[in-house]
Amino acid sequence: MQHVRGQLKATPHQCLQITVEYDGGKYSGWAEQKNARTVMGELRAAFEQTLQCQVELVGAGRTDAGVHARGQVAHVKFNSKSNVSEAFVAAQVNQKLPAEICVVKMVKASPTFHARHDAVAREYVYQIATRKTAFEKRYVWWVKDKLDVEAMQAAAGLLVGRHDFRCYQAQDPSRPNESSIVVVEKAEIELDGDRLLFRIAASHFVWRMVRRLTGALVKLGLGEITMEDFKLLLKGKEVARLDVAAWTAPSSGLFLESVRYR
Repeated sequence: MQHVRGQLKATPHQCLQITVEYDGGKYSGWAEQKNARTVMGELRAAFEQTLQCQVELVGAGRTDAGVHARGQVAHVKFNSKSNVSEAFVAAQVNQKLPAEICVVKMVKASPTFHARHDAVAREYVYQIATRKTAFEKRYVWWVKDKLDVEAMQAAAGLLVGRHDFRCYQAQDPSRPNESSIVVVEKAEIELDGDRLLFRIAASHFVWRMVRRLTGALVKLGLGEITMEDFKLLLKGKEVARLDVAAWTAPSSGLFLESVRYR
């Protein structure tokens, strides 16, 4: 059996659908890379040691270096004629994984299930701290100055619908022809104690989109851009004085919250 770029050459007999949570602070993102420690690389090693065979491992979405997940979904496909116990495999895999990564759910799925292609929506949440925190620095972006929360909430509401997010898109070398059109199902900001939570759900996301949107919302909340500026960017109209790339929010506050399937 040959293993090429995460694909099994022979038709896999079995498929496991897994839900994973991880602290991405120590990792170079989800996707496997040469000479870099990644979440996917750690998962593959743990599954292949447990199952004693090569596996196809694909996630519902790629997260950047430093980004976290509470509900990343992936499929693990492998060739084995023996039935495996999900509880046993999950326990063995979690023993082998580092402390920052945990498989929280594992179920058998059809061999045709595909974690990325079958997903209909992903939801992210970005956590902004409105005060200095002693314990959660790794999981928030502390914005020291006072924010106009109502203006940010109004702007977030404008994101719902079909828009061209080219102004918020970073060029992904692995997907040079990726469309910047995204349908956003939900976008809202809620105040939760000393935190602002920016939640956004969509069919898919272009690279760096959520972090750049967060940066723009903070700029608006600080009064450094106007609502008209925000609307122009949302129409895909680049404005020379608005350097959206420079506003990219830190990866520390971003979580892949959940993935939805039909």
